[in-house]
Amino acid sequence: MDDNHLGDFLRTRRAALAPQDVGMASHGTRRVPGLRREEVAVLAGVNADYYTRLEQGRERNPSARVLEALSGALHLDADARAHLHRLAGVVPSGRPAVHAPESVSPALRQLMDGYPNTPAFVMSRTLDLLATNALADALYAPFEPTDNLARMTFLDPAGRHFYGDWDRAAQAAVANLREAVGYDPDNPRLCELVGTLTEHSTHFTRLWHAHIVRGKTRDAKQLVHPDVGRLTLTYQAFDVRDAPGQQLVIYHAEPGSPSARALDLLGSLHATRRRDEPRSHHH
Repeated sequence: MDDNHLGDFLRTRRAALAPQDVGMASHGTRRVPGLRREEVAVLAGVNADYYTRLEQGRERNPSARVLEALSGALHLDADARAHLHRLAGVVPSGRPAVHAPESVSPALRQLMDGYPNTPAFVMSRTLDLLATNALADALYAPFEPTDNLARMTFLDPAGRHFYGDWDRAAQAAVANLREAVGYDPDNPRLCELVGTLTEHSTHFTRLWHAHIVRGKTRDAKQLVHPDVGRLTLTYQAFDVRDAPGQQLVIYHAEPGSPSARALDLLGSLHATRRRDEPRSHHH
């Protein structure tokens, strides 16, 4: 990956804004879309040459005050604002980036297994699935292997059928990976994953260069499972306090809904198959 993450992000967000978006009059012919560097500098109250150096990667240590001014000028939302600070090495907590552990604690695995009627899994910032409960295994059974949500979305043929709104799922996966860059841009796993996805998916490459940043919190998903049909599920994502970078994700169906009944059926089918597997090996 290119190492001018800060400059690339600023340039992309600048290109996404038109003068009318920020209350400025547009003068002259624009060779490229979006705001000019000079206009961003005026909006943020910084020197135009200084802002140019930031984009070009010749200046990499802006102050928190400058970052706040740029966040306002570029109309960044909370996720994008925090991402900009991390890219500049200005983390609000003051704590340095740490590599997230790849192993899930036994206590957390036990907690997930205590949710027999809802899918639950733990993932890393790079969307690697680190641990799953039985119903999550059943939910993601169409994929082979069940290893990384971004790879499954873009490179596994099952992804196009599994996600009811594939475009939205794809955008969310890329936005999550972009957020991961801010935490640890030199993470070998992240670099490897982005390299693989860029090599094999033009859709991923286009979304990656858009620099949209978003973290997982809460959302609804439309999934289509070959065994039980369409599922409407809501998920909640929780940070794992003793393992920074890990998130526990729990899916939920509205009680009594068709999706809840479909999840129950999916769990029963999965349990039956697992029970019958050893028997089939003997034949």
